[in-house]
Amino acid sequence: MKLVTLGCKVNQYETQLLKEGLERNGFREARQGETADLCVVNTCTVTNNGDSRSRQVIRQLARENPGGRTLVMGCYATNDPETVRGLPNVFEVVTDKRELPDILGRHGIYDLPSGISRFEGRKRAYVKVQDGCILKCSYCIIPQVRPGLRSRSADDVEDEVRRLIDAGHQEIVLTGIHVGHYGVEMTRGKSGLPPFRLWHLFERLDRLPGDWRMRLSSVEAAEIHDDFISAAANCERLCPQFHPALQSGSDTVLRRMRRRYSARRFLEKLAAMRERLDEPTFTTDIIVGFPGETDEEHAATVETCRQAGFIKLHLFPFSPRTGTPAAASKERVPGDVVSRRMAELAAVERENLAVAGKRMTGRTVRAMAESFVNGRTDRVVGHDERYFQIEFPGSVDDLGRLTSVQIRESAPEALLGERAES
Repeated sequence: MKLVTLGCKVNQYETQLLKEGLERNGFREARQGETADLCVVNTCTVTNNGDSRSRQVIRQLARENPGGRTLVMGCYATNDPETVRGLPNVFEVVTDKRELPDILGRHGIYDLPSGISRFEGRKRAYVKVQDGCILKCSYCIIPQVRPGLRSRSADDVEDEVRRLIDAGHQEIVLTGIHVGHYGVEMTRGKSGLPPFRLWHLFERLDRLPGDWRMRLSSVEAAEIHDDFISAAANCERLCPQFHPALQSGSDTVLRRMRRRYSARRFLEKLAAMRERLDEPTFTTDIIVGFPGETDEEHAATVETCRQAGFIKLHLFPFSPRTGTPAAASKERVPGDVVSRRMAELAAVERENLAVAGKRMTGRTVRAMAESFVNGRTDRVVGHDERYFQIEFPGSVDDLGRLTSVQIRESAPEALLGERAES
């Protein structure tokens, strides 16, 4: 078999889950140069480019694996199944992943696992805790292809996290389509049932033994409130790095995006977290050049990002997604203007990172080594609990492991440290 994953952390998790199921049924990954009988493509449809890339991958697998069969799943398969069915070698299109066990059963593939036991090829392991989105952001197609809310039981999540810790993963990332809505549908309209939400989940996982830590993939600013902050402040294993997606720092753009907060309210949420947690850090997503974005609106985003102190900005030039209200707008921002604005925001990111990095000098952190530095075998680089990039002395034995490091110096590309005394 050959498996190709496009898109988000949730897709990567779902591919790993399917892979373990196929292995239970006698499949193995094709070796280099070996033709696969079964190919699986987990597609993405966040942008039109995602659709195009998905089609390209399917065609490439057909050329490289003549006579093979391709199963296509993921958001593009859900959004445009007829086009996918017409692509070469495609024998099944999964438009709803909940139907995957029945679809595979028709082909003699049974006994699929309820969770994963490892995450191959990655130092940190992703755990999908939730699926679906019910928001109506004007630029996003995902609520149409992953509608409704579906949360996994806390028991299932805990069992899976235990397996991954036992398998040697020292960082677990809780992920989903809208993680902050974990548990919402479990008690909605059901009187007498106590709520069990995201902060209850990470409080429960925090009690699991072992040398490991957990991280949230994202959380909406609207879901950062007193209960969430109190739970985060009391958890020893939860990394004090959070990713609330801002998208724009202009209130007028936020209204056109149909987001649920103002820039001022967003900043107040971050300030509340800084009051309760030990030097938390924040990263975010920004859409640059949203339809009709003026110079003044862009300037508001620059200022909001500066005030928020984001140490990492994931910058995305606006890409019209067919089927969304924003795609119908005629007020497109010229490409050269978008490029200039992205460069200005990248400069703010560098400024924020330099300021935050200086505050870390002298601290001892726990860094997970992820790779070697420029091909050297005596220095490694990875991320600490606050998602700073840390460079320190290490060897192949340190890759994927948590190491105590004292920060000696803040450099533009990474914080430089030495191994701390045990």
